[in-house]
Amino acid sequence: MTQDVVVGMESCAITVLKRAVELDTSARFQESLVCYQEGIQLLLDVLKAVKDDSKKAHYRGKIKGYMERAEQIKVHLQQAKEEGKYHEQIKITENATGYSYEKLFKPYITEALTEVCVEDPYIRHIHQLYNFLRFCEMLLKAPCKVKKINLLTSRDEGESNSLQATVLHEITQSLQSHGVALDTQFSSTIHDREIRFNNGWIIKIGRGLDYFKKPQGKYSIGYCDYDLRPCQETTVDVFHTKHTKTA
Repeated sequence: MTQDVVVGMESCAITVLKRAVELDTSARFQESLVCYQEGIQLLLDVLKAVKDDSKKAHYRGKIKGYMERAEQIKVHLQQAKEEGKYHEQIKITENATGYSYEKLFKPYITEALTEVCVEDPYIRHIHQLYNFLRFCEMLLKAPCKVKKINLLTSRDEGESNSLQATVLHEITQSLQSHGVALDTQFSSTIHDREIRFNNGWIIKIGRGLDYFKKPQGKYSIGYCDYDLRPCQETTVDVFHTKHTKTA
């Protein structure tokens, strides 16, 4: 492994761990834990590559410190879930970037996740249907074995009604070819927006899946990569089911 590669890995580790500390300081513990784990793995890769003993000692010390903090957060999160006190809030500011579905939902996706429920009244127009498709693609790429997705939305009564039906049917067929069943139900009274994972997590987004701004054009930056697409201001509230047992 060349020195340039080692320097590049170290730079990535520093960036990820800096983000972990920022999230930790903001009490966004679940997200910070994911970043700590990613950063620690990068530092372990650097440790394997360096030959200098003093540098090895330096990296071992850093890794030890970050691992201790990650373990403290893990214990804190588990205790909060068991006591039914877990609640994390993420505020997405106007024009903020870096909030693709992968980034937003990754901290709450585990191998135990097999079923997802999406309640969102606005999966009707073409860009909203594309958002839902992107969300489904994210689940298929994630380290879990999702077998069923339940969608509760409102029926488009306007000119786009046939488009909504056609697109949802196509998504259903496509998911089926990947071993995932999509069950779509319609409600004329649905208002709230939330996503429930059967591993215990509930994510409520003020704007539902439609929190991205319209791209300037089909060939503008952010059209394909949602991490680069500016967001509309919204709030994300994350709970664990034990927090809602009395409901």
